[in-house]
Amino acid sequence: MSPRVLPVLPERPLPGHAVCIDLRVPAEGPYDLDADVRAALDVPQPGGERRFLVVDEADRLVAHQLLYERLSSYGPAHVVCLAVGARGGRTLSRSLTLRPPAAGVLWLFDSTEDGVPGEAVLRPLVDVLSTPEVFDAVLRALGEVVHGVAVPAVRVLEHDLTDEARARAWRQAVEGLAGPEVPAGNVSADQVPGALALLLDERVPRSLSGHRWLPSHGRAGAALAACDEAVGEAVEGYHRVRGPAGLLAGAGRDVDLPADVERVTVELERFRTAVADAFGAAGGTRPTAEHRGMLRDRGVELPELPREISRAGIVPALRDLTHDLIGKGLPLRSVSARLSALSARTAPVGSAARLARLDTICGPERLRRLGARYPFTAGGSRPAAFAVTGLLALLAGVWPLLGWALGPAVGVLAAGLAHLMLRRRPNRSPDGRIDGGGATGAAPRLFGGLLGGLVGAGLGQVLGLPVWVGAVAAAVSVAGVVLLALRDWSRAVDDWWALADPEEAWRILGEIQDLVVTTAVHDWLFAEVRHHCSAGAGAVAGLLRDLADTADAHGTPQAARKAERPEAGPPPAGDAGAASWSWEDWRDDADDWGEAADSWGEGADAWADGAGDDPWPGTGGRPPASGPAAQEPAPAPSSADGPPPVSAPGSLPAPGWLERRYGDGGPALVDTLVGDLVAGTVLILDRCWAGIERDPGALARAGHERRLAELLDETRLRLERDVAASPPPRYEGLGDPDALTSLAAFTDRSVRPDAARLTGVAADAVARLLLAEDDPGRTVALCGPEHLRLLSHDPLAARQVRFVPEAMRRGAAGDDIWRGTAEDVVWTGAGRHAGILRLVPLRADVVHTVRAEEAGEA
Repeated sequence: MSPRVLPVLPERPLPGHAVCIDLRVPAEGPYDLDADVRAALDVPQPGGERRFLVVDEADRLVAHQLLYERLSSYGPAHVVCLAVGARGGRTLSRSLTLRPPAAGVLWLFDSTEDGVPGEAVLRPLVDVLSTPEVFDAVLRALGEVVHGVAVPAVRVLEHDLTDEARARAWRQAVEGLAGPEVPAGNVSADQVPGALALLLDERVPRSLSGHRWLPSHGRAGAALAACDEAVGEAVEGYHRVRGPAGLLAGAGRDVDLPADVERVTVELERFRTAVADAFGAAGGTRPTAEHRGMLRDRGVELPELPREISRAGIVPALRDLTHDLIGKGLPLRSVSARLSALSARTAPVGSAARLARLDTICGPERLRRLGARYPFTAGGSRPAAFAVTGLLALLAGVWPLLGWALGPAVGVLAAGLAHLMLRRRPNRSPDGRIDGGGATGAAPRLFGGLLGGLVGAGLGQVLGLPVWVGAVAAAVSVAGVVLLALRDWSRAVDDWWALADPEEAWRILGEIQDLVVTTAVHDWLFAEVRHHCSAGAGAVAGLLRDLADTADAHGTPQAARKAERPEAGPPPAGDAGAASWSWEDWRDDADDWGEAADSWGEGADAWADGAGDDPWPGTGGRPPASGPAAQEPAPAPSSADGPPPVSAPGSLPAPGWLERRYGDGGPALVDTLVGDLVAGTVLILDRCWAGIERDPGALARAGHERRLAELLDETRLRLERDVAASPPPRYEGLGDPDALTSLAAFTDRSVRPDAARLTGVAADAVARLLLAEDDPGRTVALCGPEHLRLLSHDPLAARQVRFVPEAMRRGAAGDDIWRGTAEDVVWTGAGRHAGILRLVPLRADVVHTVRAEEAGEA
């Protein structure tokens, strides 16, 4: 609205409230009232109800007839006019447009209290009358009085917050919404919905468990099969060689273990090269159809995207995750940090990044170790072999006479078997092309056997043992030599096989296959999904950060108001100077204003004393204008200061009929504000999911930041108007209502705390005021003693409207205190004012209705 109306009218009405217009013309020059009317008509009013609260000068109601008619140009409209009359006015002229039932006039006079400017009287009255419930009740009451014109008599209680409490609550609410800066942190698969969990770990969907990623007819599959076959042949040859037949019967003569191991190494390297080639060929972060063909040429067969995951399910999963985090009470920056971590975890890095892991599994060093030539060592410790062979030869030599031959022969047998192990060692190819060398300890066995045999023969000659003893000893000795040789052979072959370890190629093959499957699933098959998830999570995280920054910019309260708030509590009626009156005080012969003043007492004296004063000094008895002709416009507040306050009641002195009570904020105030802001933010985010689904990179953050700024302004507006007792406006056009089921406690803000828990001020005083006996003296007439003769003499002709915000009823000490008044009291959905508004009709000859042809000024 025009800056001219800011001293009296609110910055903007709450949704559903009457639209306020000020048609008073400043004395300094003309003003475009048509623009104000057009602006008022453009204000949306939901529900088909068109309500206008007009502040006008009482002597210009007829002159503004066309302006009032234009208010109905878009359809039937209801108008309540606050006609501000001069002190000397004794009659009121109005056009047919301002007649009931569609319109009514409240006539109040400039004769305000000393030291209380007209804005201090009009502003709270405008706040009360713009409430739709009070507006409708007053309009109905005006329809029941003569001519639809009445003089208001009021008594109002105002429950509000101190400036410090309001600024503190707003700052804490914004901090609760935005939160502090936090590190990105980490996110695990068990913290996200199932559709996103597949992207955070390297498991393969169950539907792909039987898929052949490397078919045998492909290049990589053929290399895999060849390597597997080579390892199998090497293992088979090893088992043939390590037994007794491998040493004694020559079963391993047609087995070439060194060549088999070499073939394993070659085939493994070939398979690794094929896999590395595939990784490099399709190494981008977003493989295309051409890359898919290249993978097929290299032997990697990719299936269709599994049913467990799809691109279309990513954004709903992100939305569910975001709602879940918000539902847990995390502020915007904490949610943004979680989503940033998710974006980093799910960002596709491309299969080329897997080459490092492939080198770790099957790098050159591992291939070199697998293809190395290891020596074959048998026979154990050489001194032990010398001693054991000598002992066995000694045992064979105790056969008298024959022992001289049998003893040394056992030593020769042991040495021969050791030499046979050396000849048939498994690390030597039959053709001698590959030979890792070896040692079997033949010489120690030979010398030990010769020495032991001679010693045994001499001992047998001395002892003269029976023949059967010598025979048994010789048989045991020969058997021991053979068995020990077979044992040493098997152990030596096993030791060499463990060093060469060709079976490690199978483990390497398994690890490479797992890497191929992981790469195929997460880097190729899921690449588009991962990119969509990462981009979407990053877009939402960035949006939440920007929204948090926007909220912080509104978290700094506007500069403290210059004027001090008056002390809470109603001023004494006598000191205030406003006239409290009753029908008993009225006299028909009150033509003598001195006598009338005596009947009013000190209040009348105060009015009489100030009757000649100008309530708005220097403005000719009219309210001061704040348009360009009157003063320089104040600089617009910075966005960092938050929205300007809707009203500044503490900057103006309170009239005598207004009792202000200020609280320091109740226990539910900050939580209620945070809940409203969170609910509004979730509804703002509802608009972004479709855009993220289409193109996360094209998300227009500026529009969402503007909507958050509007949400902050609207919430701050309700904080200023009624301490957030009224619910936020209902959000229409929700993209997916079912998606917000889990956040019903946040998005459904219709249930509000009581006023006491919001303001910290009990509502019992309101109940006492409204439950008191119907005493007209409790209200203050907005006229001077000199105007009493204009009022109707019939006390039954007056109409009374008692109004209380619903939040105050909830805040009183139990519902029983309101019993008996529920049908009479108007319960308002918003506002911080409660009280009584008495409409006193005028005498029939005071109001004149001017027909259209009699209207002289348009």
